[in-house]
Amino acid sequence: MATPTSSRLPLLFGANVDPTADDPRWPLELTRAVEEAGLDLIGIQDHPYNASFLDTWTLIATLAQATQRVRFFPNVANLPLRPPLMLAKAVATLDVLSNGRIELGLGAGAFADGIVAMGGPRRSASEAVAALEEAVQLIRRFWSGERSIHFEGRYYSAQGTHPGPRPIHPIGIWLGAYRPRMLRLTGRLADGWIPSSTYAAPEQLLAMQRQIDTAAQQAGRPPQAIRRIYNIIGQITTGGPGWERGTFRASVQDWTEELTRLAREIGLDTFIYWPLEDRLRQIQRFASEVVPGVRAALQATNQSDG
Repeated sequence: MATPTSSRLPLLFGANVDPTADDPRWPLELTRAVEEAGLDLIGIQDHPYNASFLDTWTLIATLAQATQRVRFFPNVANLPLRPPLMLAKAVATLDVLSNGRIELGLGAGAFADGIVAMGGPRRSASEAVAALEEAVQLIRRFWSGERSIHFEGRYYSAQGTHPGPRPIHPIGIWLGAYRPRMLRLTGRLADGWIPSSTYAAPEQLLAMQRQIDTAAQQAGRPPQAIRRIYNIIGQITTGGPGWERGTFRASVQDWTEELTRLAREIGLDTFIYWPLEDRLRQIQRFASEVVPGVRAALQATNQSDG
């Protein structure tokens, strides 16, 4: 079963960059600030039916060419509007072009009306999970180096597909998951789990992780190999109420203590900051004031445990 210290993967920090279309310079400015601040990851949400958003994959391709070090992932890719074989090719292509800086956040597809409006399928919850499982299998096979792929599923198929290009690093597939079937799928097949604080409050995380870990163990996988990524929405202030309706508003010290607790007691290893306002300055503060404090606190804990 899961324990609070089950995750042993390197600690990572990142930030959200919205794909806003009203000022196309803004995502680039924010991305450059994230890289200059030394954060590890940039997550970009994927809602193709949102008229105020740029296309996520086109944006990631542009931002990757404007950076050297920071890694990107869709947070999370909308599977019903992204056929898995084309998605696999797009991800692998960006991985090659960015020198190995792409990961794949993937979701079963929320906002059904928007998906249908864009020509996608309307699926029940069980159908969406089953389609996602098929997609994960197909994507992995596309990246595996097989000469051709034959696959016949209920939702997706491949009739002698010739995969390529191969990614230049082992791309992680990180699933956005909240309900039991999706959590079990994450444990069986995924490389990471991406919940958001507005949908999964901290007090819910341990029970959800136990479902992931149990499914991983039953599948013969080590639970500690599954990365735990938390989208944490909030604001760094001079003081605040702390957690309130899935958002965290608090001082630098309180942010440092809370993220340290979430890593130490809950087993999270990756934090993606989504500031509510004043995004540029907030991300800079997060990187320069909160992140070093969390790293130092956890290093001190590790040394005392050793």
